Amino acid sequence: MRLIQPPIAFGIAVSVATSVFAGQAPSARPASGERFEVTSIKAIRPTLVRTVDALKKADTIAAEEAFEAYDTGWNGIEVYINTRDRDLYNELEKNYQTKIEEGLKAPKPDVAALLANAQAMLAKYDQAIAMVEKATPLNPLYDDIARVRTARSPLRYVNPALKEGNVAHAQKAFAAFRANWPGIREFIKMRSSEAYDTVEKGIPELDAALKAPQPSADQVTALVNGMMGKINAVAFQLTTDARK
Repeated sequence: MRLIQPPIAFGIAVSVATSVFAGQAPSARPASGERFEVTSIKAIRPTLVRTVDALKKADTIAAEEAFEAYDTGWNGIEVYINTRDRDLYNELEKNYQTKIEEGLKAPKPDVAALLANAQAMLAKYDQAIAMVEKATPLNPLYDDIARVRTARSPLRYVNPALKEGNVAHAQKAFAAFRANWPGIREFIKMRSSEAYDTVEKGIPELDAALKAPQPSADQVTALVNGMMGKINAVAFQLTTDARK
């Protein structure tokens, strides 16, 4: 997706990432009595509602902001849907998400088509929520996967933002990840001391690199890829263990 402009762009995405993760790992069963899986998936729904509302007003900038927030949250919790119903997952990600992202990138977005797809996607997402609510719990490791992926998700925006010369957006993306990191720090340390050390060392280095008068794209890319690679390795191993 084309990166949106500051100052408000990543604030929405940050709020979604932290509303699911809230800077620390929520309990598996919150006060509402619902499973972490259910509350996490429900937490993303408002971003789709905002996308639809923005498109009803033909405000494609606001729609792009809201949909980027959706993507940030979805990247954390998509593992649940992908595991439970691959066809439904493909409808949400491969069909509707792709169409909406491509439509918003167009020089002259077709608002009517975008609205139709966003409304259909919201209906399909509600179907996913209903499925999850009725389903039996998955292996608890899937909650750990979602926590790790949700905390990591904002970091994915740093390199694309810098590539487009949007340093402020890159900084906001990094700030969101940095705020999320304490919630998984000890868990990552338990699973992989190498991943823990890489991120702990990388955070201050990336902070300094992004605050430079002219951030080096090569340096930032290397730091982000290094941290992402280690976190992704933990998520991959968790997924392998969960599927056994």
